[in-house]
Parts: sequence; structure tokens; C-alpha cells
Amino acid sequence: MSKKWTVHIANAQPLHGQHTVLIHSTTLKAWKLPEQVQLQFGSERLPVSVQSTKGTKGITLSASLAQTLGLHQGMTICGKYLPASRTLRLGPLVAVMMSRTYSSAEQRPFASNTAFCEELTEAMRMMGGIIYFITPRDIDSKKSTLQGRYFQHGWKQGSFPLPDVVYNRLTSRKYENLAKVQQFMNEIKQQPGRFLFNERYLDKTDVFAALNQDPAIRKYLPESHLYQNYDMLKRMLQRHATVFIKPISGSLGKGILRIDRQAGGTYVCQSAGLSRTRRSHFTSLKKCYQSLSGKLSSRKYQIQQGVTLIQASGRPIDFRAVVQKNQAGKWSVTSIVARISGNDSIVSNLARGGTLSRVKEALLKSNLSAALSKEKMRARLQRASVDIAAALEKQLSEHYAEFGIDLAMEPSGRVWLIEVNTKPSKNDNTPLTEGKIRPSVRKCVQYIHYLTNE
Repeated sequence: MSKKWTVHIANAQPLHGQHTVLIHSTTLKAWKLPEQVQLQFGSERLPVSVQSTKGTKGITLSASLAQTLGLHQGMTICGKYLPASRTLRLGPLVAVMMSRTYSSAEQRPFASNTAFCEELTEAMRMMGGIIYFITPRDIDSKKSTLQGRYFQHGWKQGSFPLPDVVYNRLTSRKYENLAKVQQFMNEIKQQPGRFLFNERYLDKTDVFAALNQDPAIRKYLPESHLYQNYDMLKRMLQRHATVFIKPISGSLGKGILRIDRQAGGTYVCQSAGLSRTRRSHFTSLKKCYQSLSGKLSSRKYQIQQGVTLIQASGRPIDFRAVVQKNQAGKWSVTSIVARISGNDSIVSNLARGGTLSRVKEALLKSNLSAALSKEKMRARLQRASVDIAAALEKQLSEHYAEFGIDLAMEPSGRVWLIEVNTKPSKNDNTPLTEGKIRPSVRKCVQYIHYLTNE
């Protein structure tokens, strides 16, 4: 059984060449701690002398030991004794990989993600554990420690052992694919008792290819392919009145195209702009294709069957579910919100003028069949979210702990998958409230404790 301790730093010198820790006498007796143990904190493992105290609760470290471990006065940490190996384990120690720091804002080193980092730190402090933040620049495979940033009464820099858990929040494939980042992640995965989650971005085509392997999930999947050529576009529009063409690595609705087949053999193409939706009319598909061929040859796209979404006052509605591993290591829905498209928009993203709504309220306002129970439809969305997350994990070799899953619902009540985001935004859908920990952040820390058995 582990205990949550406050870290205290003493100026006492090491005794007999050993580092020293002081632990309250009641804990020392309950755990039957010997005078000499191995102390483990992340990758650091060293002999320490254990002494009893009846005064300060928590754990007191000699100054030299605290410096070696990167621990500071007032931090909170979990302690656990493993008698079989005579090891006193402190932790969990977590490193979060961020893309970059912004030197122009020392108190906001991660720009718009800084508040999330502070919230994550506070959640870890409340449950016990140390979290620090690194960028690709901080990674050096030749060293046994990492230079990182941590938040304690302001942002500071420090040196830490290699972590128990790495949480990948890199928001750029460019950084994720750097050789030293790949080497670092591989080394973490290969070490017993070390964990890495949210290992890599999944392109849209990766997601659909993986999920298509599970027969039970296919009912949620609109027809979807890696876009290749005009013949594929023609075949898709012969089968479906609407298709969407999306960058396989896009986000926030950037670069999405919608093509609608009209009566009489004409076509309407819409593209999502920053401030408005651009519409173009074509008398043939060939002319539509010719106008897009330059754009479609510039990067990889996914072509996907369009589905009929429920609407509220003529504005399409879709749903974003945040699905995470919980304290028992199981997939569960943390939150689900409705996103109502902005006027004259083909996407529902907030950045494109969309608005958020509670699911029940959105369903009540929508053109969903009156015969369908709104509570049952909400439960259907939740079930689909968990089923999709579990199926995706089953098909992938990498370790994931959270997904942002975008779903659509037809007026008949049928649920469709739009896409899965393997790095769901921390600035969208659930606003930060000062002094309050969001459920998604709390669940992330709970899962870290589950992994490390704290």
C-alpha cells in the first residue's frame, strides 16, 4: 500500500557516506522498514539510510539526496515499500513531451497549453507524484537525466531522472518523427516498469483501415478511402450524393472540401474558409475535378461518404466524445458534447464558428425522430465511443490512453464515426476554471497511478 507524502528538505549531511531519509515512526513500523534500503525514483536507484522521526509527517530528505532526485520542498509524492527487493519506491515520476517552449513568455512557456500543464501539475500534486515537461531539445540519449520545466509557485527549470511514464503531447508530426525522439520513446518502451502512451498521431486513413478490421465496428463506418484520382471521386459520387475530402493529417476543419451531386448532373463544391464557406457550381464532375486537381495533388487526402446529420434550425450537429482509460485501466467516456455548425459552415469546429451544447439540449432542438428516446440516443453515442476506442486499441500495436471521437447521428438515430483524434485538444470543449481540475485531467492522472500501481 502506498502513502502520499509531502517532501521536506533537511540540511543534515549524509551519514556514513549514505544518503538519508526520515520517515514517521508509525509508517516505519507498519512497513517494517530496515535501516538500509534501495531508494527508487524514476530511473534513479541508490542506497539510502532510513531513520525514524516522530515529528514531521511525510518524507524528509537530506539536501544532497533531494538535489540528486530533483525534488523540492513542498512537493507531494507517493511512497511504497517493496520488501522482496528491500526497495523504497517514490513516484510516480512523469515526463510530458511538449512540442516547444516560447521564450518570449517565461510564465507561459507552452503558450496556450500552459494552463493545461499547470492544471495537470496540480492534479498530480493532489494525488501524489511529480510531473515535468520536456521538448525534443531537452532529449539527450547520452545522459541519464533530463532537463525539464516544472511548475511550483511559478515555472522553473530542473534536472530529473528518466521517468516512470511518458505522456506524448507533441502536436507536430515533425517533432514526433525526429530520430532522437523516436529513440527516446523506444528506450522507454523497452524498459520494464516504464510506460509511454499516446505514442503517435494516427492519420484518418490509419484509423479507418484499423477499425475496418473489426466486423462489429463497421456499422459505424462511412465508406472511406485514401483519395487517389478522378475515377475514385467519380465512383464515390455515383454511390453517394455527398462526399467529403479531408487532409489525412488535418485538424480544426482546415482544408476540408464537400462535393454534392445535384439533380441534372451538376455539382456544388464547398470549402471551409477562415471566415466563410466558399461555394462553386460546376456543370460536370470533370470540371469540378479540374478546378481541384492542383489542390488535391499537393498533399494526401481521405475521401469519405457524406452522411445526413441531424440539424437544429438548419445547422448540422455532430458530437465530440473524450474517451479515456480510467483508474481501472478501462475505456470510459469522460465527456461528450454536441457541436452545432456555424451559419454557412460545412464543419462544426469552434474555430470555424461552431457552438457547443449539452447533448440532451441539442437532441431536443434537433430534427431527430420524435419516436426516439433522447436518453437512449445519448447512451447510444456513449456506447459507440467506447466500442470504437476499444476496437482501435485492439488493432494497434501502440499504447493509447485517450481519444477524441467525433460522431454523427442521422434523424433515424443511426450513429456514424466522423474521425478519431489521437491528440485531442486541451483548449477545446471544456474550458479551464481557475482552481478546478477538469475530469479529463483528473482521469489522466488516475490512469498514470494505475499504470505505476501507486
